[in-house]
Amino acid sequence: MSVGTSNAPGGRGTGRVPAPRHGDLTGLGIDPDELPDGLVVADEQGLVVCFNAAAARITATAPADALGQRLEKALPLEDLEGRRWWQLTDPYGGLAIRVGQPERNLLLPGGREVLVSARYVRAEPTGPVRRVVVSLRDTEARRRTERSHAELIATVAHELRSPLTSVKGFTATLLAKWERFTDDQKRLMLETVDADADRVTRLIAELLDISRIDSGRLEVRRQPVDIGAAVGRHIQAYVAAGLPADRFLLRVEQPLPALWADPDKVDQVLSNLIENAVRHGEGTVTIAITATASPREGEDAGTSVTVSDEGPGIPEESMNRVFTRFWRGSKRGGTGLGLYIVKGIVEAHGGTITVGRAPGGGAEFRFTLPVSAPAYLA
Repeated sequence: MSVGTSNAPGGRGTGRVPAPRHGDLTGLGIDPDELPDGLVVADEQGLVVCFNAAAARITATAPADALGQRLEKALPLEDLEGRRWWQLTDPYGGLAIRVGQPERNLLLPGGREVLVSARYVRAEPTGPVRRVVVSLRDTEARRRTERSHAELIATVAHELRSPLTSVKGFTATLLAKWERFTDDQKRLMLETVDADADRVTRLIAELLDISRIDSGRLEVRRQPVDIGAAVGRHIQAYVAAGLPADRFLLRVEQPLPALWADPDKVDQVLSNLIENAVRHGEGTVTIAITATASPREGEDAGTSVTVSDEGPGIPEESMNRVFTRFWRGSKRGGTGLGLYIVKGIVEAHGGTITVGRAPGGGAEFRFTLPVSAPAYLA
């Protein structure tokens, strides 16, 4: 444990360090090195008495070099304008009503950015500061989130620009030169506008789904679902659109447990997985539906759906990125959001989804849903 005490007196004339209170880490039996964030504690004289492992990792300073040093020397922070942070905030000599500093971005020597917050511990509301407790966090996770948001905005802008340009162009042309076009030409342009409007609608629906998934607000309205019939409808739609019927193979193991799920969201999962197999795979697309153990504790039964193809499959190095935002299996278009949404929907049902290599060499997606039941029937 990277905790030490200096030789400085611990109280006002007491000559000893105050005993830990009930809420102290030592009183709870917690080793500061077990904390995920950096923890630096200075006593009432500004000497560092705790410098945990996470703080050492974030600052690249050994605990032995920090313990017993003055806080501003052990943790030399500057704000983004280059001002020395501890001189600016003056925790020991500043306002007696101040209780700490909110989290903000500060710089370590060398320009490394960290997230820092501080708490000033006083024995009395306006008494002298007895301890300064500093929390340090690496900014990498926040930067990844910011990059993800930036990528999302760029993707949305790119995906919206093309259909909206098409819609604007055709509608402006029709309004300006309506009489010059034949009925067939008008129909063709209006059909294009309709298809582009559908594309924009789908993108907006994807964005709403991502927002609900990220915030944990994706609602699941459970109803009885005939999963075999649902898959059959998707296959029939592809055959009606011109694909040969022998491109698909549906295997349904009987008997299947009664499945309670959100039919619209299950359709969304099936649509995405089957479309991926058709668009990016080759050969026969096999959909197998089987009874299996429930992925959720306390339930015995579950239903698994496996969608596989005979194409080139997914490279091993990409397997762990398949369900992340913006992952694309090929350069054949798409936003790269579909599988991220699929995973969110499956997990909102309490299920699991995996990806692997099919026996025929292509990609194989398998999702399992607990059979569940609505709360009023439980």
